[in-house]
Formats: sequence, C-alpha cells, structure tokens
Amino acid sequence: MTDELEKLKAAFRQERASDPDPEARHAAIHAAMLQFEELEQEKNVAADQGSAAEDRLKTRASEISARILRRFSMTMTRSRLSYILAGGVSLAALVLVVNLNSQNLPGLPPQHGDREQAAPAGGGLLSLNSAKPEAPAPVVEEQSSPEVSYDVAAEPAPAPASGAIAPMAAAPSMAAKRMADGRTRTMAQTRAPQSVGGLVPYSNLAGTDDSTPGYQDQGRDRFSNVPDNPVKRVADDPVSTFSADVDTASYAFVRGSLNRGVLPPKDAVRIEEMVNYFDYDYPVPADRSQPFKADVSIMPTPWNAETRLMRIGIKGYEIERAEAPKANLVFLIDTSGSMNAPDKLPLLRQAFRMLVSNLRPDDVVSIVTYAGSAGTVLEPTKVSETGKIFAALDNLSAGGSTAGGEGIRQAYQLAGEHIDKTGINRVILATDGDFNVGISDPEQLKDFVERKRETGVTLSVLGFGRGNYNDLLMQELAQNGNGNASYIDTLSEARKVLVDEASSTLFPIAKDVKFQVEFNPAEVSEYRLIGYETRTLQREDFNNDKVDAGDIGAGHTVTALYEFRPSSATGALIEPLRYQTEAKSDTGDKTVTGYKTGEIAFLKIRYKLPDEDVSKLITTPIGADAVKAEISEASNDTRFAAAVAGFGEILKGGKYTGSYSLDDVLALAASARGNDPYNYRGSFLELVRLAKSAGAMEPLKK
Repeated sequence: MTDELEKLKAAFRQERASDPDPEARHAAIHAAMLQFEELEQEKNVAADQGSAAEDRLKTRASEISARILRRFSMTMTRSRLSYILAGGVSLAALVLVVNLNSQNLPGLPPQHGDREQAAPAGGGLLSLNSAKPEAPAPVVEEQSSPEVSYDVAAEPAPAPASGAIAPMAAAPSMAAKRMADGRTRTMAQTRAPQSVGGLVPYSNLAGTDDSTPGYQDQGRDRFSNVPDNPVKRVADDPVSTFSADVDTASYAFVRGSLNRGVLPPKDAVRIEEMVNYFDYDYPVPADRSQPFKADVSIMPTPWNAETRLMRIGIKGYEIERAEAPKANLVFLIDTSGSMNAPDKLPLLRQAFRMLVSNLRPDDVVSIVTYAGSAGTVLEPTKVSETGKIFAALDNLSAGGSTAGGEGIRQAYQLAGEHIDKTGINRVILATDGDFNVGISDPEQLKDFVERKRETGVTLSVLGFGRGNYNDLLMQELAQNGNGNASYIDTLSEARKVLVDEASSTLFPIAKDVKFQVEFNPAEVSEYRLIGYETRTLQREDFNNDKVDAGDIGAGHTVTALYEFRPSSATGALIEPLRYQTEAKSDTGDKTVTGYKTGEIAFLKIRYKLPDEDVSKLITTPIGADAVKAEISEASNDTRFAAAVAGFGEILKGGKYTGSYSLDDVLALAASARGNDPYNYRGSFLELVRLAKSAGAMEPLKK
C-alpha cells in the first residue's frame, strides 16, 4: 500500500462529519421528486398497459442523480463544495430511496405500463443481475480555484483527486431484496409462467392489497360509433328487420359511470340493452313446440303527444334445472397487466367462483389464461372437484401484454377436444378487451369465432374494468359467437348474470331469432326502431337461414320498442314527396297492398330450435285491440320499458325526446315499478337521480 494512499486514509479518518445545509437538503429532495415524476411520466406515455422489466436499480439511480444535478448549476465556495461532496453518499441514498419507494410518495404516479414485451419462456421474475454491468458513476473533481461555477455532471469528470471522495455504491443484494419485496405485487410477480397462468398465493394478488395501487388507465374505452336508427316514411320503407338481442353490458357500464358521478359516453348507451336489462312478465307459451309467443302493447309516447309507442315482447319458456343439458365450459381469462386492478382480476375470480358454485357436479370446467402468451391452467375438471377449480382461480395474477387472439384459439381447441355432442359447449371470455399482441384485428377474430360456432362451440363475453375497456370488440365477438355480452362491475352484477340468470345465459331454447315488422301506410305515416342499431338486418335476410341472428335462453325476455306516427297525426318529420301519391280505393278509402284501415302492423318472428337448421315462423297481426288510449292504462312493464328508453334517449343527447326531462323519467318509472323483488327497478330510479348531478367528464387522475 503506497504512502499516498495511507495519507488519504488518515485524512479521511480525521475528517469531521459535516451537517448538511438545510436549504441544500430541501432543494435536493424537492428536485429529486420533480425529476423522478418527470421520468415516470415520460415512461408511462410510451407504455400501453401492464408490466415490463425495469432498468437496473444502479442505472436508474445514476440517471436520476445526473439529471437532477444537471438541472441546477450551482455557484459555490470550496467549503460549500466540500459539504456537497461529503454528502455524496446521502444524495445517492436519497435517489435510491426515491426510486424504490416512488409508489408510496404522494403526488407521484403509480409505476405501471403494459409494454409490448412478452414474459420470458420460463416465466418468473426477471433477474436483477441479468443486465450488463453499468459504468461507474462520474465523480466530480475538486478544483483549485476558491470559487467556481459548476454544472455538475455536464461532462465526464476525471478520476478523483487528492481529498475528493467518490459516492459509495449501493449494495446490489440489498437493492435486489427491496425491489423484490416492494414491487412484487405490482410489477415483477406478473412475470410468473404463462403456461400455468402466473400462479401466486392469493394473499399477494395484485389489487387485493390496498397499499398496492393497481393498473389504472383513463379515457381509452372504445365503443361502436353507429348512428341512431333514422325516422322512416312508411310509404317508402314499410318494413323493419332486426336480430334479437339479450345483451345487457351497456346498462351495467352506464350504471358504473353514473355511480362515479360521470355521464357515460353517448356511444356507450345502447338503449335496447338498457331496456333488456330488466325482466318483464310476458306470457309464456302453453307448450314447448313453440318456445315463445309475442306480446304487443301500444300507448301514447311519453315524450311526444303526436306519436305512439309500440312495445313488442317475448319470453322463452322455463326449463327445470334437472332437465338442463350438461355444460362443458372453458373459462378464458385475461391475465395481462391491464387486469391488475381491484375491479378486474380480483372481481373476475369471485364472479367465476359464483358461477362454478351454481353448476352441477357432472358439469365440466377448464381454464385457459393469456397475457404475453396463452396456456392451459386447468385441464377439463368436473365441478365435483370444486376445490381444485377454486385453487386455480385464486392463484391467477396479472402481468404482461395481451395475446387475446392466441387465448381464444387455445380455448376453442380445448373445448373442441372435449366437446359434448348432447350438451352445452361454451367458451366464456373474461377481459377488458384490450388485445395488443398476436391476432388482434377484430375482423380476423370475428371470422374465426364465426367459423367455430359451426362446430357447436359458442362464445360469451364478460367485460371488466374501465379506462381501456374495449366494448366494440367484445360486442362483435359475442354476436358472432352466438353468445351473450355482459359487463361485470360489482359482485351483485356477477350474481345476477352468472347465478340468477344462469339458465337463460347458458341454455339456449332458440337460435337465430329475427324480428320483422311491416307497418300499414293506411294507419302509420312514419316510424323508427329505438335501439338495435348494431342488430339491424336487410329485409331479405329475414328468410335467409344462412344469416346469423341472436339466441334466446330459457326464461329470457326480449323487448323492442318502436315510436310511430299515426297517419292522422300532424308534425311528420318526413314530408311526403311532391310527385308521388298514395293509392286509393274507388270509395276514397286508403288501401295499400290489400290492407284496409284498422290493422296497424304485422309482426313476424323467425327462429330455429337449438338442434335444427331450418327456421320456423310465428306471425302476429297488430290491431286496434293492442292500443291503450292513455299512458296510465298501459301495463307496468310497458311503462317501465318506456321510462328506461326515455332515459337512454336523454343520455344520448335527447334528439327525439324534446323537453322530456329526467324528472319525467323518474315519475314514469316510479309509477311502473311494480313487483321488484331484487330492487333492480328501484336502483334504476337512483341512477336517474345520479344523472341529474353527474359531470360531463371524469376528472383527470393525478
């Protein structure tokens, strides 16, 4: 050991520890927090969703400290410089602490981001020592000048001179331990092997610990932008054709928005799904040779005295639980990073627990998960082995990007390998819908699902979460997969969809159900179908058995509403053409294609039985006997459906409702609440009240 080194060691031992300057310390802490927030914002802007491997701790600390010091050019004396250099270890420790505990600092954003990086094939935590060693941090040389202006770290510094002390390097083992302990739930644990769904203890699941912020996004929800059905003139276009729809996702999403004090996006409001969220007491057919029969009622339109509201309703017959076919279900569960939130994966697990508890012991359940890749977590297992199924659900964790297309492919493959020709074979996809890896093109996915339904495997979709909820894709997948689309925002909604309505959701009694209404120009001048914009069909599609349509489950109700203007009413929205006249009989009475005054419309319903490929037809003439002169004379079901439709119209902008207000909706709905054992209609009244004070946009998260 050289004499110079011995002298340096002796000088170091004699050096008195200096108390840091309070102002310098405060400025350094403030600058560190500001700079770290800036770095994190830059990182999050570039990220999509989920989890990704972080830079090495030493690299991040060096980068942050260098950028902080570059930000503040300081003029200092030799003595002040000595204080700073002597406090180098403290500054390095400060940067290290800020880096490790940034998630717990007030005002700093949570660390997340779903980068387009798949998990390693072997899964697990990315090794903290796998990156290349970093070069030592630059050291500032003490200058001989008594007072100089420094831009610290602006350029590489030479080796330390006599009397200068280099910052102490943090111990890698301690840094690794703190990172593993402090960030396992939000980042690293999500890298567990995807082939087994990323299994971790239930107590450590993302989103289950209040101290660990889950993945949050905002303003990226996607909905289909389809124009409202237009008003049509009966003389020009007397026939309306659409597919049955029993989805309810829109109502639950609207409810979730209003419960947060925010009005939903207009495209999120699908009026037919809001109306069909509620059950109605329509007559059930006497025998099963015809699975349902039509019930029609007409009353004055609540928001327009010149028009009438026609309500068409059907209800499928009920089946006894013991008579239900066996179920072969594949749970396809999104475990990507975007599912790392309390209202996503944790809620999803509890929802599927409810469903499994409601199945029969000989029903079969499988689980496929997908994130950066897809894999089978649970091979086909009888429900009698409930503990095994629950364990697989409880051990799911979220992390990685979203290879949803690959997950769908594997789920269908698994369902096909264990298909039950006499039972129900269904894939139940649970996701926020944000596919960003592999097959993500909606058209490709729709084509795949459409082809697979011919094999006897159908697809239902359960949506979770908000911020980046892809309703557009989920609706298209459910419609092409001959299944249902629901949105789960609470445990109560999970029970409604997966327990209370399980028979109507899982067990179809009719498929490819289509409606066609022909209006009589002698009685009706114009009409519009309220809702069903994504379900409209061409007139010729009605008789074409190759054209797919909606399915109806046991006990399910379907409600459709038309607003029409009687020929005798004034204020038509569409003026008659100048050069065309309506045909008249010799007596002067209007006659069109043989129908005389008195018959308002003619309803036709086509459907196929579940195991048949040729459709059957139900026809119902709609005459004056269906008309109620006053709103108060209509049934509770008709009036309540009208109130829900009016509410939806107002949320969409009130294009057709004029001065009709939320208070008017409340009054009508309250008068029509009727028998409400589960308080669904009572909860609707609360939603209308919330809408009166809801904001137009959710405040930006800090």
